[in-house]
Amino acid sequence: MTQPHETDQGAPTLDQARRQIARYGLTADPQAVLVAARLMAAGARIAQAGEVHFGRFGLSTGRYRLLADLEDHGGEKSPSRLAASLGVSRATVTGLVDGLEREGLVVRRPSTEDGRGNVVVLTARGADKLRDLAPEHFTRMQALVGGLTPEERATFLDLLARVVAGMDALTED
Repeated sequence: MTQPHETDQGAPTLDQARRQIARYGLTADPQAVLVAARLMAAGARIAQAGEVHFGRFGLSTGRYRLLADLEDHGGEKSPSRLAASLGVSRATVTGLVDGLEREGLVVRRPSTEDGRGNVVVLTARGADKLRDLAPEHFTRMQALVGGLTPEERATFLDLLARVVAGMDALTED
């Protein structure tokens, strides 16, 4: 087992997981519980850091993801398809689009496929925003995982995909 890092201070420990499981008379694997707890804590910290990061550019993580998703899909997409690809509700997309539209980064226009619906379109100003933030954004993203070798990153991606595949265990009824 590896030694704890300075940044692990305050994080749950294996002994804590063992004590909590024993307290409730359960047979859960303490290491599995610890990995899940640490992953959730790391996810929360990364989410907070992401908000600081995107705040430098006048965006939130959600607003950036929506702009990037539009750019990746030819610059336009329906709100329902945006919600599905971002993993959020239609109401969340509406709120994100409202703010981005006020700033001139996207516009809504009637759909050519479905005359009753709208599509969200990335404006030239929105594309410029993405282009302007790209150098710093991708440099910082690379630095986030800079302590990992290419082989470790490949292993991490595999492990992360397997963890994400089990995520329904937290949300299903």
